[in-house]
Amino acid sequence: MSGQGLQLALFGAGRMGTIHAANIVAHPRAALAGICDPDDGAALALARAFRSRVRTTADVFDDPAIDAVVIASAASTHPELIDRALACGKAVFCEKPLARDLGTVRSLAAAVEASGIPFLLAFNRRFDPGFASLASRLRKGEAGAPELVLLTSRDPGPPPLDYILASGGILRETTIHDIDMARWLTGEEPNSVYAVGAARTDPRIAAAGHVDTVMVTLTMPSGTLVSINNSWRSAYGYDQRAEVHGASGMLQLGNVLPTPVIAWNAGGGSSDRPQPFFLERYAEAYRRELDYFVSRLEEGGSLSPGAGDGLNALQIAEAAEVSMRSGLSVRLS
Repeated sequence: MSGQGLQLALFGAGRMGTIHAANIVAHPRAALAGICDPDDGAALALARAFRSRVRTTADVFDDPAIDAVVIASAASTHPELIDRALACGKAVFCEKPLARDLGTVRSLAAAVEASGIPFLLAFNRRFDPGFASLASRLRKGEAGAPELVLLTSRDPGPPPLDYILASGGILRETTIHDIDMARWLTGEEPNSVYAVGAARTDPRIAAAGHVDTVMVTLTMPSGTLVSINNSWRSAYGYDQRAEVHGASGMLQLGNVLPTPVIAWNAGGGSSDRPQPFFLERYAEAYRRELDYFVSRLEEGGSLSPGAGDGLNALQIAEAAEVSMRSGLSVRLS
């Protein structure tokens, strides 16, 4: 690490790359050492916006001054970039997924574990102040032993069809975040999963064999039941809520609103809508996520969530897909 802080190279100049570039530049102990993207124009524009420079992949991995890489490029590029980072001993901060297929994810998770190189998989909701507080208070026993966990995630609209096809669908793209949250909140891996789905928003999604609305039930070894509901249509904004019902009480996490003011008059009450999308809703989570990565590399501690969390979450999402297609509950080993 140089006197200018942790030297981070960024792969990806798209939406997620822009978020991470801004947070790196704003961090007092990190520096944006370069940006890589197949789209030279996008890379140059982002580099100019944040006073960095465009670099090639080979240049990044050959430069001993670069401490870590932030991978926010297309999912298809993740396996190669992770392998190259591990080979040259650079720490990795990677957006999910590790890879699109389960076999490759298994191989990558094993390689990360064997390498001992610091690796953070960006399940950003773990760093959200609301979800972090919910988890902390749950572990302190404020609701007693959890019996029911209800997780709601509803996007304002579906992503483009080509993106849906590339991502593998709603269970792998959206529900996987809730699956990770279920694992994190309960501290358990499910024994079984049951899922149902429907295509309600766009006939092209149904024609492509995908769904945009799902309900997933996870049964945990303790007997705790987790209910996840996802939709790619929410007319009122980006809906993100959680509830834990326990033996002695309940914890609820509501939507984050632009302002907390509720107006009342003779016609009733009204409040702001939820944030428009994940960029606004999880802005603080992305900042905290980067700070955690930098701090842990400085301190030399382990990182979580890691590659193993990505593997476990994807295995559950895959089982949910099997359940949804078959109409049967799927046992997990």
